Amino acid sequence: MTSLPSADRTGSQDRILGPLPAAPRAGRKTIRQMIQLDANLAAVRSRIDDAAQSSGRNSSDVQLLPVTKSVSNEIASSLARRGWLELAENRAEGLATKVEALRAQDLDVRWHFVGHLQRNKAARVVAEITVLHSVDSLRLIETLERLTDASGRSLAVYLQVHLTGEAEKHGFAPDELAAAVARVQAAQHLELLGLMAMGPREESTDVTTRGVFERVVELGTTLAAEHASAFRDGRCRYSLGMSGDLEQAVRAGSTCIRIGGALYSGVDPQQPEAEGAGA
Repeated sequence: MTSLPSADRTGSQDRILGPLPAAPRAGRKTIRQMIQLDANLAAVRSRIDDAAQSSGRNSSDVQLLPVTKSVSNEIASSLARRGWLELAENRAEGLATKVEALRAQDLDVRWHFVGHLQRNKAARVVAEITVLHSVDSLRLIETLERLTDASGRSLAVYLQVHLTGEAEKHGFAPDELAAAVARVQAAQHLELLGLMAMGPREESTDVTTRGVFERVVELGTTLAAEHASAFRDGRCRYSLGMSGDLEQAVRAGSTCIRIGGALYSGVDPQQPEAEGAGA
C-alpha cells in the first residue's frame, strides 16, 4: 500500500503552510455569522477537551472534523479561511459543489467523505477526497481498488462497522472485519486508518451509544494486535461521534469526531434542525 500524508491531524486546526487568499469584504450580517461560527467552534472544542480530560486522554489526540453538509459554500469557505483545511461531506452532489466553490477561491482543502457511498457515484467522489470514512462492503473495496489503481491516487479509508441492527445503516458485521482488513491491505493504493461507526438513533436496553462505541474500540484493538501491518503506523484509529454524542465517543477512544449541526446553530439558515449520518 502507498504511504499517504497524514489524514488524521489531531489539533483543533490544520497547520496553514502559507497565507490564505484574502476573503471578500463582509457585511454586518456576515460578521455576526462568523462571530457565532467562531463561538460554536470553540464550544465544541471545549466539549472535546472536557471529555478527554475526564477520561484521562490528551485532547490533542482527538480531531474535530467539520461536516459541511446542508450549509452554504460561504460557510465552508469561512471554515477554510480560519485554518480548518480538512472538511467533510456526506453526499456526492454536495461534495462536488463545495469542491468547485472552494477551489475557485484557491482554498486547498483536504476533503473527507462520511456518508454512504454508492458504487455508481464512487468515481467522482474518490477523485476529490483524501479520506473515506464509510467503506461498508467488499464490493466497494473492489471498486475503490480499481479506481485508485487507474488514477494512481492513494486513498485513506475507515471500515464502517454495523452494530445497531438498524436496517437503514450500513457496514461490516464484526465477524466480517478480518476479511475486509486483509482486502484493504492487499490493495496497492488504499491505506487503512481504522474503524467508523454510528450509535443507534434510539437506545434500548440491548443497544446503547456507549456500548456501540466501546465495542468498536474493542474490535479495533483486536484487529490491530492481529494485523498491525495492515494499519497506518500499526494502530487503529476511530471515527466515532457526532454533535449529540461526542462526549461518549471521546471517552470510548474516538480519534476523529464528525461535527455538523453543533457548529452551525445561529450561523447558516440552510442548516436543518435534525442531523443525519456524519454530523
